[in-house]
Amino acid sequence: MPIDLSTPAGVTLALLPEIVLTVWALGLLLFIGWRHDDPNAQRHVGWWTLAGLVAALAAVAWLWGRGAVPDGLPLMLALDGFRWATATVFLLGAIAATVLAIGYLGRERILAPEFYPLLLFATIGMLLMGGAADLIMVFLGLELMSLAAYVLAGIRRRSPSSAEAALKYFLLGAFASGFLLYGIALVYGATGTTNLYTIAFQVADGTVATRPMLGMGIALLLVGFGFKVSAVPFHMWAPDVYDGAPTPVTAFMAAAVKAAGFAALVRVALVAFPDASAVWQTTVWWLAALTMGVGNLVALAQRRLKRMLAYSSIAHAGYLLVAVAVATPDGGGAFVFYALVYTAMTMGAFAVLAAVGRDGESDVLVDDLDGLAARRPWVAFAMTVFMLSLLGFPGTAGFIGKWLILTSAVDAGQATLAVVLVLASVVSAGYYLPVVMAMYMKPATDEAVADRTILIGGARAVVATAVVVLLLLGVWPNRALDVARSSGRDLAPTAGVVVGVPR
Repeated sequence: MPIDLSTPAGVTLALLPEIVLTVWALGLLLFIGWRHDDPNAQRHVGWWTLAGLVAALAAVAWLWGRGAVPDGLPLMLALDGFRWATATVFLLGAIAATVLAIGYLGRERILAPEFYPLLLFATIGMLLMGGAADLIMVFLGLELMSLAAYVLAGIRRRSPSSAEAALKYFLLGAFASGFLLYGIALVYGATGTTNLYTIAFQVADGTVATRPMLGMGIALLLVGFGFKVSAVPFHMWAPDVYDGAPTPVTAFMAAAVKAAGFAALVRVALVAFPDASAVWQTTVWWLAALTMGVGNLVALAQRRLKRMLAYSSIAHAGYLLVAVAVATPDGGGAFVFYALVYTAMTMGAFAVLAAVGRDGESDVLVDDLDGLAARRPWVAFAMTVFMLSLLGFPGTAGFIGKWLILTSAVDAGQATLAVVLVLASVVSAGYYLPVVMAMYMKPATDEAVADRTILIGGARAVVATAVVVLLLLGVWPNRALDVARSSGRDLAPTAGVVVGVPR
């Protein structure tokens, strides 16, 4: 289905998922202004938000199923498999966060119905980032996502730790956005355009690729993206922000927001700068190695479960950076698959954490899970699946995801980085397996923890779905792998320029 992106009708059709969410969010804001202090109304807003996300997911599925392609050069938006695949991941992450928040906000007595429109606006920004065909669109999407995420991190207004998290996130995020915008300006100065496909054609000329201005622009872009994906040494904000934010927000940021940053980075690197890989590939190689090493080693020293998962998220950013460092469409496909399974793992683990703890869950220790399997066997089983999948244990989708990244790295001649990934995964066993041992091999030290650890309503659905997805893709990943590889191939610079012919 060719779509002419030079016409208002074509742009409207291409932006259908984003338009659905925008109209939904504005409508919810009007309703909230009328019923702001009603806890029951807040719960209704949550369910309406869930309906809007499902409607946007249906719009993505319709465009993807109809084979929507650009009729000519993509101007601001891409229409390809990579956009639809990443949009699906973002929307599924937002759906899971919404379901978790509906029960969590009521339990923690957080009366803030604006939580849900903010989550929708953040999701719109993520969709724009994943489908951007222009650096300006990348920046607009990133800022829309980030501004909403800043407020979400501090949505627990009576909590000093939540306020600290929001302030740190805002200050460092604004600083990183300046780097990104300056990088875009330098790239424009070197190439005369901000369109990703036109940049690729310009960089293919050897004289442009060697210009110092282009190299400086790419370096600043990497700094901006490095902050958004919490890559070492730009990770300083992540542990404190993840620790202070409400747990559904932490899950949303650790999974979907991180995936959106990577989606934009992968598209920019593979579409705009494949012929300038000598400029950025080595830098990303070292970022990946440092992020895997630091994230895993610091996580070993954590006894608080939420902070351990925060550093685990940093380590997984390193794994995803390996897919970027590969600098091939196979790496892009590996990212898509791993982003899906990582979203399931992270959302499930934080859902269990929310059930175990109270008042922000920041004080939940690994030892608090002692003997949980005896009193809550299904919760313990689910947490075991999440820990083993994060570790990359065979039989889980996490193993398939890491295997896909490893094979793409080896095929691209990045064997050393693949070895670093394997060693980092071995180190991660030192903090994932103790969680499993505490639940199954230690007697309970506090019976009250097991008594209050109950998954109810939406949290139970999120955890059960995540477990099924991880186990199913662990033994039957073929279809998902095919879709991921196909979406990765759409990132070739010429793939989005086929005029009026479905790829």
